[in-house]
Formats: sequence, C-alpha cells, structure tokens
Amino acid sequence: MNERIKQLAEQVVGPSRLHGGEFALFGDQQVEQFATLIINECASLAEDGFFDDLDGQEICDGIKNHFGV
Repeated sequence: MNERIKQLAEQVVGPSRLHGGEFALFGDQQVEQFATLIINECASLAEDGFFDDLDGQEICDGIKNHFGV
C-alpha cells in the first residue's frame, strides 16, 4: 500500500486497526471519511500550486504519482 494512502487511512481507523500490515474492512462512514481525505489531498495539491503551468494530463499524472497509482 502506498505510504501516503496508508497514512490517510490511519487517520480514519487508527493504527490499531492494522491487521497483519493491512487494514480491516471499512464501514460506510469510514469509507466516506477516507474518500474525503483523498479528495482534500488532491485539492490541496492543486491549491498549493503544485500544478502551475501544467496541462490536464500532467495534472492527472501528478495526482496519480502522488498516490503511487
């Protein structure tokens, strides 16, 4: 799992929910919280000027790269 995604997931379920290095299944509320953290992280990248002078594909690639996708 990408380290940044793991950090965001730990904000939702806490590090104590790790099971053998992997997260147990999320409940509906936790999935929504996790998705919100991912969306906020992407918005923060754009807001911080991470994507100055880039076209749409470069922005897409930058977000994917940030999350290791």
